[in-house]
Amino acid sequence: MSPIVEGQELTARQNCGQPTFNAVVVMRYDRSPGINTELDVVMRERMPSAWLYRMSIVAALSVGVGGCGGRGVELASGHHGADQRVLVDGIALPEGPLVLDNNVYFVSVADSKFFRWDGKTLATLNAEPNCEHNGDALTLDRTFLLACSGMAHPGIIETDMQGNEIRRWHGPEFEGGVNDIVVAKNGGVYASICGPFETPPKEVVGRVIYRAPGSDNWVTVAADLNYANGVGLSPDQQTLYVSETIGNSIKKFHIEADGSLSHRSNFALLNVLTKNKTDGWWTGPDSIKVDAAGNIYAAQLSGGRILKISPEGQLLHVFDIAAGTGTTNLAFDAGEKNLVVSVAPDANDFAIKGAIVEVPNQ
Repeated sequence: MSPIVEGQELTARQNCGQPTFNAVVVMRYDRSPGINTELDVVMRERMPSAWLYRMSIVAALSVGVGGCGGRGVELASGHHGADQRVLVDGIALPEGPLVLDNNVYFVSVADSKFFRWDGKTLATLNAEPNCEHNGDALTLDRTFLLACSGMAHPGIIETDMQGNEIRRWHGPEFEGGVNDIVVAKNGGVYASICGPFETPPKEVVGRVIYRAPGSDNWVTVAADLNYANGVGLSPDQQTLYVSETIGNSIKKFHIEADGSLSHRSNFALLNVLTKNKTDGWWTGPDSIKVDAAGNIYAAQLSGGRILKISPEGQLLHVFDIAAGTGTTNLAFDAGEKNLVVSVAPDANDFAIKGAIVEVPNQ
């Protein structure tokens, strides 16, 4: 049997008489590099009404592999012209991708680390165990702002390009955990305060805080948001978009000259634009990004997809992400030709390590 690769289409029959299913390999992890006798494979299983995801252990050198209990499978391979490429895998709850100077920067929320991937080597730039790194952003001074979402030590860390800490903000304004950050063209910064990630969710404590250009102070500019998550700015810097994960909605605000927000209004309900794949508390927009044309891209947590929405609130495209259901964030590469997406294989089990994948933009 030929080596198993990402994007390969498989017909698999579980051992011990279990039924046949069709699947697409979306990730592979060599357990014995250079020998290629055993792989961990994340397969996207085709069921009658939905795509499901499973971890399986398969052998690459023989069609039949032993073992009952749901671990063994038999494989017959085919070809699948997948256009989604895994850049980095094995990341515990990946978030916050940034593309800069041909490098991909991102964080692991679970491991509380900030990484740089140069295409060959993965470097840890910042490791602060009490931060629980989440969103991140590049400032006009070419420093990084890292969101600390941990409930015990919430705040924002500023680092240089090598990840060395320059300063840290913490205090009452950050209580509830910082989730995402966006930097305006004038140097002002907006950040979302989300609240605890718990099921079922309880008190609504979501907010947006703002730091004016040249200021050291953070002030609340919007409150009463139901798990405030992604934040994005329109190209003309007149509108701030804020995702509310609980409720599956995106709000928008007008930005005043002093950076304060007004005219809070509804922008989109994701389940109205397109039917949810799954329903639940955490089926909703995670992080969002805005392209040069003003279109909004929302990573739908528990949806396994990115929704592209026009400035008028019309659905333009749905990017189904093969690597998992836990789509958390995205970035654009140079020229916005591709999306760089952070995704966990299973939105219901973040212990399964995820990946950063590249998806052609449309």
